[in-house]
Amino acid sequence: MQETHETSAPLPEEDVPGRGADAGTDTGTDPCEGPAVDPAFLALERELAVFLRRARASSGEMAREVHPDLEPAAYGLLVRLEESGPQRATDLAGYFGVGKATMSRQLRALGDLGLIARDPDPADGRAALIRITAEGRERFTRVRDARRAQYIRKFADWNRMEVAELARLLHQLNERAEA
Repeated sequence: MQETHETSAPLPEEDVPGRGADAGTDTGTDPCEGPAVDPAFLALERELAVFLRRARASSGEMAREVHPDLEPAAYGLLVRLEESGPQRATDLAGYFGVGKATMSRQLRALGDLGLIARDPDPADGRAALIRITAEGRERFTRVRDARRAQYIRKFADWNRMEVAELARLLHQLNERAEA
C-alpha cells in the first residue's frame, strides 16, 4: 500500500477555537456569512476533503484485498451485512441511499463472486434476504482485521483518550449527517 504524506498547515494559535484573542467570545454571527469565512471552518472543510479522498482510496484497496474484482462500493455492503446480518435488498438500498437498480447490480456482482447468497425471507416468501457467505465472511474478516491492526499501528503514539475522543467526534459527525 502506497501512502502519501499529505498534510494541511495547522491553524495559527489565534485561529484555533477556544484559543487566541477571541477565546471564549461568541460573535453571534453566522461563520458562513459575510466576506470572510471563519478559518476554523475552512480548515474543517480542507481536512474533511483530505479524509474523504483517503477513505475512498482505502475502500478501493480493501475491496481489492477481499477479491480483485470487487468494486469499492460493494465493500460497504459486506460491512453492513457483517454488522447487521441478513437484510432485504430494498433495506440495503435505503440504508445506502441508492436505487434498486444500483443495489441489484452490486448484489449480483457480490453473488457472482461467491461473497453473498440469497435466502427466502421467512416473513415474506416473495422476498429474499441477502447474507454474507462463509467465504465472504472469511475474506472480509481477514481484511477488516488487517485494517484494525493498521489503525493500531498508525495511532500507537496517541493516548487512548485521544483515540476515544476522535471516535466520539466522528460518531457525532456521522449522527448529524444522518439527521
